[in-house]
Amino acid sequence: MELFYDILKQLIRIPCVVGAEHPFFMFLKRELEELNVNVEYYDGVLVAKGNRPESGYISAHADRHGLICTGHNEFQYAAFIAKNQADLQGNSNSEQLLKNFEMRFKDQRVQAYNPWSGSYLGLGTITDAYLCHRRYNIIFKIDGLDYLFPGTPIAFVDKLEITPDGLISAQLDNVISVAMILYLYHLGYQGTAFFTASEEAGRSWRFLLEYFRRFNIETRELLVLDTSPYNSYEEISGLDIILRNRDENAIFRSPMKNKMKKIALENSINYHFKDAYLKNIMAQEHKKGSLGVTELGRLVNASYGQIQGATLQFPTIGYHTVEESTTKRSIDSMILLLKKLYIDEE
Repeated sequence: MELFYDILKQLIRIPCVVGAEHPFFMFLKRELEELNVNVEYYDGVLVAKGNRPESGYISAHADRHGLICTGHNEFQYAAFIAKNQADLQGNSNSEQLLKNFEMRFKDQRVQAYNPWSGSYLGLGTITDAYLCHRRYNIIFKIDGLDYLFPGTPIAFVDKLEITPDGLISAQLDNVISVAMILYLYHLGYQGTAFFTASEEAGRSWRFLLEYFRRFNIETRELLVLDTSPYNSYEEISGLDIILRNRDENAIFRSPMKNKMKKIALENSINYHFKDAYLKNIMAQEHKKGSLGVTELGRLVNASYGQIQGATLQFPTIGYHTVEESTTKRSIDSMILLLKKLYIDEE
């Protein structure tokens, strides 16, 4: 179990701003190849294959939120720069950040890096941030990075924090899922894993769909790992994992869902279905809202059901901040479930 946290600590320190994932992919490629896992790199997706590549399909997005230099001493939220906005439809959790903007970024330390080599380019501090309605993005003022060229990615400085009461905190979305997959390969997983780019900009499903079409692959058992946001610790304290029947774009029709339910029930793993939970809240408040948007839902919809699967998510609070938190119990439950699903049955 300590190995998982060692992997997570290491991955958190490597920047992976949406749209500038290459250095992170290269690090991940090396780590996988050291485990004798075959790695293929395509546009927007790193594909890992064990000795039995068809024994499992797991996916996680690698990108994290950060900033991009867009002009002289001008910095914008990377997911919402103009070239990314065409893929955003207004109903994802990432986009709700703009609608519920607050000064959560002030005094946050950030680091600039070369988008290809990953070389460190400097350290700065966010002094101000405001929502520009004309550009529909957050504009940042940063002290210490006025020399950067447009296109330079800037990541939040981050490290893993573990509290005595079992709370795990960092910018977890979605490095925690990447760490979980890498840990699974250490445990003996021999299937296929996908690490996608630009999920926070709504594009990752395109890269996955292109991969499946490239090799004429159809499956009903794609498992997508991610985090799932909640408003308070009280909401997640009784939850270990989060499942879904559907999202805003598609219904998930896969045997994976019942397999995971069975394992959860047999091992006292607490769960609920996020879509049912959201529907219940909307009914109580007499409001219409979104069931959320997932990479899997977009993929199922765009493939006309040729690609199907299920989601498995960590419940978290503090979404899209460097204080995003989940529990040790959630991590333990996720590891147990994935081992039962992919390793113990072999």
